[in-house]
Amino acid sequence: MIELGSFAFLRPWWLLVLPALAIVLRITRQRLAGLGDWARAADPHLLAAMLKRRGAAIDVSKDHAILWAIALITLALSGPAIERSDAKQFRNLDATLIVLDVSNGAGLPQAVAAAQLLLAQSGARQMGLLLYAGDAYLASPMTNDAAALSALLFAVDDHTVPDGGARPERALALARRILRDGQIVGADVVLIGAGDGVEAAAAREATRLGVEGHALHTLFVKGDAPDAPLRRTALSGLAAAGGGLAGDAAQPDDVATRISSRVIAHVTGSALQVLGWRDCGQFVLIFAAASLLFHLRKSAP
Repeated sequence: MIELGSFAFLRPWWLLVLPALAIVLRITRQRLAGLGDWARAADPHLLAAMLKRRGAAIDVSKDHAILWAIALITLALSGPAIERSDAKQFRNLDATLIVLDVSNGAGLPQAVAAAQLLLAQSGARQMGLLLYAGDAYLASPMTNDAAALSALLFAVDDHTVPDGGARPERALALARRILRDGQIVGADVVLIGAGDGVEAAAAREATRLGVEGHALHTLFVKGDAPDAPLRRTALSGLAAAGGGLAGDAAQPDDVATRISSRVIAHVTGSALQVLGWRDCGQFVLIFAAASLLFHLRKSAP
């Protein structure tokens, strides 16, 4: 699908037929020019009869009408569409949910900065914020107000969640429940943390997110812990299990780009795409049929 503001082509590959039609139209015009001044001096029906008598019948006007009709049919098949006025009702088709580990106070500024970058590049997507330490809590439900989420992030510290420890599996389980209750079709879940508490239970939750049509990305917050490489590897394993991308919180651009460019395949490649767009192809087909019938009636003896 190609979007041009509030206009789109749902099946743009059909437009590749138009250049071929343009070449055929040029050839037919060259054939018409080969008749010299006869095309202007003689009545079209008389000229066609003379050419037929000579065994070189060329009904150029009919050829042009058929070519224009084919062009209109091709345009209709390409799915010209306008955005529905109620398209915002379908905004829950995709979203981004940030899962922030607040158990590590030293690395929290870096984690918050990465989350802020994700908010800045969220576009029209819905965004949500989930905080976890020893337990997980929803800090903000899905919203289009990135400014409100940004202000909320500035207020987060290592005392926001009262439960000690780090339980990423609880955070991912809560994320799944939030997405399921919100009927989100395809979301990007971004876990930002130092990799504390990542065990088999978290990997199972990551796999379930992937199975349910979502993608889990991870951003590793660097620290001075001696087992930092192992924690990074553990977070990368979560991303692999969730079908997402692993990166560093200090350089979150790759994950942000992946999220902003991600297209929901089951929407753009199926009938679900009409939820946000009104296909006008049938009206173009009606116009093509009417034009061709009018020409056939006009050219009938």
